[in-house]
This record gives sequence, C-alpha cells and structure tokens, in this order.
Amino acid sequence: FALPPRWRTCLRQAGALDFCAMSCSVYALSSTTRNYIYVGLSLNAQERISRHQEGRERTTRPYRPFIVLLVEEFGDRPSARAREKQLKSGVGKAYLRELRDVLLNKGA
Repeated sequence: FALPPRWRTCLRQAGALDFCAMSCSVYALSSTTRNYIYVGLSLNAQERISRHQEGRERTTRPYRPFIVLLVEEFGDRPSARAREKQLKSGVGKAYLRELRDVLLNKGA
C-alpha cells in the first residue's frame, strides 16, 4: 500500500503514522473579486488558508483575496472527506453561496 506524495508530506509534517486517526479540517474560501468558492481539507487549516491567501497554491492564486466561509473540525480523515465531498456537491455549493451572501450582507 503506497500513500500518495501529498499524504506522505502531510504525515511527515504532522509527525503521525495513522492518517485515518488524525483530526482534519474542512474549509471553504470565497474570492472577494470573482465568483469562485474553494473547498479544501487539511490537517492544519490555518496554515493552508494562509497559503491560499499568499498565492502559494497554484489552483487558487488567480482568485485572491479570499474570505473564509467556514472551517469545520473532524476527528478523522474519512469523516472530513465525506463533508468535503458534500460541500463540493451542487447542494453544498448552493449552501456556501448563501452563506457567502449573508456574510457579505447581500442576503439582507
């Protein structure tokens, strides 16, 4: 069983061996300049969000700056992954768009 390179990096950074038992965070970011919402999963959400804001992540660099829509903590990676998938679905994206509109006072 070989872990993908990104997981190996996360495991090294966390100093952990069992990635299924680690707590993970799911986070959602919204671009303040474009109609773009990003949903991600990380062992360290604060560090990861900083990387997005600083332009150190290629996929989100063109959409900076961001507001944080939500950060949710989970006790294990499978639970976090299930929530990430739900937020990336049509229903999840609609929920995040509503949340963004409320946070930016567009829903009032």
